[in-house]
Amino acid sequence: MSQTLRALLSWPLVLAVLTTQAQLGGSSVFRVLDIPGSARVSALGGSPVAVYDNDLNLGLFNPALLNESMAKQVALSWLPYVDGINIGYAAYAHHLDSSGITLGGSVQYVDYGSFTRRDETGLEEGSFHAGEYVVQVGAGRAIDSVFSVGVNLKFITSNIDSYNATGWAADIGGVYVKKALGLTVAATLRNIGFVSSGYTDQKEKLPFQVQLATTYKFRHAPFRLGLSLDNLQQADLTYEDPNVVRQIDPVTGEAMVKKVTKAQKAMLHVVPNVEILLGRNFMLRFGYNYRRRQELALDAKPGLAGISMGVGLRVSKVHVSYSYAQFNPAGASNTITLAMRFAELKERKEAR
Repeated sequence: MSQTLRALLSWPLVLAVLTTQAQLGGSSVFRVLDIPGSARVSALGGSPVAVYDNDLNLGLFNPALLNESMAKQVALSWLPYVDGINIGYAAYAHHLDSSGITLGGSVQYVDYGSFTRRDETGLEEGSFHAGEYVVQVGAGRAIDSVFSVGVNLKFITSNIDSYNATGWAADIGGVYVKKALGLTVAATLRNIGFVSSGYTDQKEKLPFQVQLATTYKFRHAPFRLGLSLDNLQQADLTYEDPNVVRQIDPVTGEAMVKKVTKAQKAMLHVVPNVEILLGRNFMLRFGYNYRRRQELALDAKPGLAGISMGVGLRVSKVHVSYSYAQFNPAGASNTITLAMRFAELKERKEAR
């Protein structure tokens, strides 16, 4: 392995170590950056997956997945979210033959809807709007027959009535693909950046994440098994919910704390998934987000919280995907993604 390649693969790990104190929950802003707007990603558990194919939507989450087969492809996605919130994006990819670089760009929006404006006495004074937008450009390039790297740059803006906030972020990705083994491994540093202007004077952070994903495609079976690891920058993802009333031990008189095992803490990072490939034109997808289930499921009625599923259908140059993901019995998401290709695909090299 060349010194250049070693540097590209090692320096993001150093950056990850330097950011191990990053916090989750309410300590970061622009959480729209974490919402899986792609139906395929949502169906597979909501975490970026390691699949090196012609799906532009995957390249939006890990820029190292951007490749030549995505050239002249347009992707549109729509997610009617919880309580009337609407989320969507439009994306396009272009390949530069001279440099071997694949470029991708997207515009994502979150529409929170209209709200009633009232004064301090409660008197109605019209309405106002709230929303967020992410403009992203990225580039990916193969270093050799098995390694690819990529970078995304993002501008984020949020507005509530006449107030607004902005931020800048970058994603750095690396992918290892060995087609002969059916193995793909992808690493991503997401949302490295800063808030350039906020709603308050308080110093705020972006939702930085270190993610690692791998998939294995069986040679003689229609299955692609995947495993994604989220928030590796922080080992312990457990937290104390101040809204939960603790039970009191009748003997000691102290609040009873529910113990979390090391195995449960580890599972909070893990998102297993599977794609069932029923031919080249029809796919079934399933994912399980353990952390989502633990944080959002109702104890009395957990239902399908944390479980996601979806389908993919390819007709000629059009690929339609749908996903359903449940948060709890009171909330779920349905995502529809449409990808259209305006040029014939070029076959990737067999070495990949």
